[in-house]
Amino acid sequence: MNTFEHLRGVYCAAVTPLTSDFRVDTQAIPLLLEFLADRGCNGALLLGTTGEGPSFASYERLAILQAALNYRTSLPGFRILAGTATPSLEETIQLTRTAFELGVDGVVVLPPYYYRKVSDEGLFDWFSQVIRQAVPDGKAFFGYHIPTVTGVPLSIELLGRLKESFPSRFAGLKDSSSDPEQARLLGTVFEEEIMVFSGNDRLFSLALKHHSAGCITALANLCSPDLARVWNAFQQGQDAIQAQARLEAARRIMENYTPFPPFVKAMLSYSYHFPFWPVRPPLSSLPIAAIENGLVEMDKLCES
Repeated sequence: MNTFEHLRGVYCAAVTPLTSDFRVDTQAIPLLLEFLADRGCNGALLLGTTGEGPSFASYERLAILQAALNYRTSLPGFRILAGTATPSLEETIQLTRTAFELGVDGVVVLPPYYYRKVSDEGLFDWFSQVIRQAVPDGKAFFGYHIPTVTGVPLSIELLGRLKESFPSRFAGLKDSSSDPEQARLLGTVFEEEIMVFSGNDRLFSLALKHHSAGCITALANLCSPDLARVWNAFQQGQDAIQAQARLEAARRIMENYTPFPPFVKAMLSYSYHFPFWPVRPPLSSLPIAAIENGLVEMDKLCES
């Protein structure tokens, strides 16, 4: 049995609540987590791409994690993953170590994303330092493959080497390549040797058929009931065809409003009555006309 089997499931790449002056609203975090748990999420990734993770200082990230973990005691079985990457090796080590000390269930770590033309050897050395110095034995470290954002892909060879070198700490990766061939390849090469979480709702059913451990997606902020339907059906050897179709339609709409955080925060506010949380610069909130268009397009797609 995979050491990290208990982490399988549907995760939301959660937004980060902010006040009107762009400060972290830690008091709103429990409200968001309870909403996600009630709608079928098994856990949340905090401070990922949708959570604007790289926009926050280390002390802000730790305050966000502490607020979430304090409330997590009210949500039995709900898991918290943390984005802890920075371009700085030392700062990433410190953030990752402290996140585990606070009690997160795992970390999801981008490659260092300033120098883009680096070798697998350099990436292996960087990840190895983080894992050796910051990840306790038996705790879950996930790489984060999102080359359209970082410009730094995580190769099959690199993933295999990390798993071989750190079998009780390197758990797998979040695959946000949005590439169906990548989803198939990861499943073919690794089967269930490493855990692969799909980062694209349109590929969720496909990824599950190729040994995916679940999903971590931005759309889970809005459409987690359908993600849970797809996940639960697959566990029973069935297909949730209508739920998957709604996810694909909703994802196509969302992809017209990139980057995702402003769109997701607007939809949460107008459709689910959350405060209208801003995004931190350099991101900008959507114009009202775009919000109205998005609401019309998303209407009835994200069913409860």
